[in-house]
Amino acid sequence: MSNGLDKVVAITGASSGIGEATAVELASRGAAVVLGARRIDRLEALAQKIRDDGGRAELLDVDVTRRADLERLVALAVERFGRLDVLVANAGVARIAPVSALDVDDWDAMIDVNLRGVLHGIAAALPVFRAQGRGHFVTTVSTSGLKIVPAQAVYAGTKNAVRTLLEALRQESTDGVLRTTAISPGFVRTELVDHVEDPAQREQVQQAMAALGIGPDAVARAIAFAIEQPDDVEIGDLTIRPARQG
Repeated sequence: MSNGLDKVVAITGASSGIGEATAVELASRGAAVVLGARRIDRLEALAQKIRDDGGRAELLDVDVTRRADLERLVALAVERFGRLDVLVANAGVARIAPVSALDVDDWDAMIDVNLRGVLHGIAAALPVFRAQGRGHFVTTVSTSGLKIVPAQAVYAGTKNAVRTLLEALRQESTDGVLRTTAISPGFVRTELVDHVEDPAQREQVQQAMAALGIGPDAVARAIAFAIEQPDDVEIGDLTIRPARQG
């Protein structure tokens, strides 16, 4: 393990995909990682892997739709490591369907996880960042918010809401204490679309991910790049997509 990245980083959605890859990447660079997700068995296996490789990891069952869970995650970081330097808000859900399908429950799920979950993280971590005199919010948004396509209206809407939120927070925080970074991945080989209900749409997107998708480690390296910058340098937006993605 390298000791170059002396940061304490909490990560939501850490049990698979981009969150898991980010935990492994940052821990390998010397960061202490605090892992949050609902699938506690996966978190335990991930934390053990990081520890076996010489890294530092703690874990907590976290549902980002519950504000208290984010407060507990931040508190765990401070309790175990003395501070929290970065919150990576990565938990997300995708439901793909035209607006006319009126899948209101799916709309609610995306709003609750993708938008409200980020707000809960900000509410929990911002007071700690202010008290410390520094802190960094890194949030996974999506290229779906950059190139609008049918059947992703609400998903893209939640991601662009977060993009707007981070930019406003950045403008409110130009005293040098807070940094914000929005990461926009394109097709990445993750489990994100495995829960799309329509079988034909699910298979179509899964095939596109399999054919085009880059590994989640590519996004993890981009997150590490943003975090590793000096405190007076902010990487506001990064887009990471396959070179062949249209």
